[in-house]
Amino acid sequence: MAGIYIHIPFCKRRCIYCDFYSTTQEEKKESYVHALCKELVSRNSYLDGETVETLYFGGGTPSQLDERAFLEIFNCVTRAYGMEGCKEITLEANPDDLNADYVKMLRRLPFNRISIGIQTFHDPMLQWLHRRHTAHQAIDAVHRCQDAGFGNISIDLIYGLPNETNAIWEKDLRQAIDLKAQHISAYHLIYEEGTPLWQLKDRHQVNEVDEEKSLSFFARLIDTLKEAGYEQYEISNFCLPGYHSRHNSSYWTEKKYLGCGPSAHSYNQTSRQWNLSSLDRYIEQIEKGKLPFEKEDLNLHTRYNERVITSIRTIRGLRLSSLKEEFGEELYLYCLQNASPHIERGLLEIKEDTLRLTRQGIFISDSIMSDLLWVDNL
Repeated sequence: MAGIYIHIPFCKRRCIYCDFYSTTQEEKKESYVHALCKELVSRNSYLDGETVETLYFGGGTPSQLDERAFLEIFNCVTRAYGMEGCKEITLEANPDDLNADYVKMLRRLPFNRISIGIQTFHDPMLQWLHRRHTAHQAIDAVHRCQDAGFGNISIDLIYGLPNETNAIWEKDLRQAIDLKAQHISAYHLIYEEGTPLWQLKDRHQVNEVDEEKSLSFFARLIDTLKEAGYEQYEISNFCLPGYHSRHNSSYWTEKKYLGCGPSAHSYNQTSRQWNLSSLDRYIEQIEKGKLPFEKEDLNLHTRYNERVITSIRTIRGLRLSSLKEEFGEELYLYCLQNASPHIERGLLEIKEDTLRLTRQGIFISDSIMSDLLWVDNL
């Protein structure tokens, strides 16, 4: 089983925190979709004939496309890959795009999962983040999708915002739960270099929240959603039973996936490649029958590092017998040796041949995973 990621880079305007590749060149949508379909067709051997199980439209803002554009893409995917085995087809959408007519149009298409980028239900925060919607519009968008028959809805939230209080964060979580979203993704605000948010911090116009407050927000996230019946199946992802993201899970279980569009990443278990982050050059090169991309071939140690990162961050953990079988005695013992101090401190545990983060370990997962990674200069 494999997945396809389709990058739709268009945005009406950029949010101050976003470092994903996007553009406001909306006049190029039609030529972009044509180029995207050419890439899809030209790379139909990349997945080695594996059945496509998931299709994910990410961005940017995929909900900036109209029905004709979606139909062109779906028809192309059907011809080049087939969609008979596709179990999950996700559209990322902005709340203000999800008006009654647009949602009605989406129901005519194969989408069966909607991921809504709400980020917060606090209007002053939404304005500060340069989001286009209000809290009221976000709530209406979820209800509209539910009323139209979408039974698998994900909500994205951001916490750790400047001047955010526990009360604001608690209200965000309670509102998401009250909306009965099947899936909730919650990410700490990151100050990515090059973004307007980074520049604000660099000019000392905004400060990051301190570590104590960050940990408090994260603890409240875990406890509140667990109490409401959500499973934390990955560090930042929570779902009601049976509603984990199949597509995102493919990244963490090392399934093959094809990424099309500028900046999109692909993985075939032996290498990774990523397309150039330029809309103009992407369209230009595709029209010439070329694909502008970079590639990294994965050796034993890079594959080991990826296995550690993708496994430890999930509830399933790292299967030790598989680690030994696939990567050899040396890396198996290296992993155990570096895990030992964290096991002694109660941050990692081994149960049923599986190395997992404990509740305490989740809070410092990045540093734990870093300690388990192979460093070439050892």
